[in-house]
Amino acid sequence: MKVVATNKRAKHDYHVEETYEAGIELKGTEVKSLREGMVDLKNAFCTIRDGEIYMLNCHISPYKHGSFFNHDPERPRRLLLHKHEIRRLQGKLTRQGYTLIPLRIYFNQRGYAKVELGLARGKSKVDKREDTVKKELERKLREYTKRNRGVDF
Repeated sequence: MKVVATNKRAKHDYHVEETYEAGIELKGTEVKSLREGMVDLKNAFCTIRDGEIYMLNCHISPYKHGSFFNHDPERPRRLLLHKHEIRRLQGKLTRQGYTLIPLRIYFNQRGYAKVELGLARGKSKVDKREDTVKKELERKLREYTKRNRGVDF
């Protein structure tokens, strides 16, 4: 599995409760740009329209050797999920505070582009501060144990 892009802000801004794997409907030059890693998931999110899921604000840069066959970098891309999964997600997204965000894009063993979606709830400022304090404490603990590895008490 070759990971092309990850959404680094997702874990910082959201509590991810469930994850789903979906295929992406892409054009030829988009696949070539993905293989080069020319994708940005920073502001991307997903919506459900007419029983289909679309990924919006995902920027896939135009392929540099693609002349007039190039694609629109910001176009909405349809995601491929089973109908029962879409209905289940639609029910969960109607609840207050939930959103569907792409966590990462990768190529599976068969060479197909896939998106890992996360059903997430937004974090408050207090939650973000608590997470940074926890990370800082863990970092200090690792540093302390590394420094005092051979010392007996």
